Amino acid sequence: MSGLRLYVNSPGTSLTSSLGLEADKIKVEKVFYSRRGNGPIYRWLYEEKLAHWRAMRLHTSDFNPHKLSNASWKSVPETLQAQLGAHYLD
Repeated sequence: MSGLRLYVNSPGTSLTSSLGLEADKIKVEKVFYSRRGNGPIYRWLYEEKLAHWRAMRLHTSDFNPHKLSNASWKSVPETLQAQLGAHYLD
């Protein structure tokens, strides 16, 4: 997956306010963001009730890179690594 960059929310970033969702409607353990090259940015949310990672393509106007920190590949759960591999087929 050449050129893939991963990000996480910086400390102090409020997830529920940025999503516009009530906290009890969706239980999120971790949020990751991905971007390959100059392509679109995706937000990956883990839905605990469904045990599934959900991808959402972000518009550049909704994206503030200053609120994100780089994430290492080792910090990404194996289930998300597999889903990223399928999403970004070479």
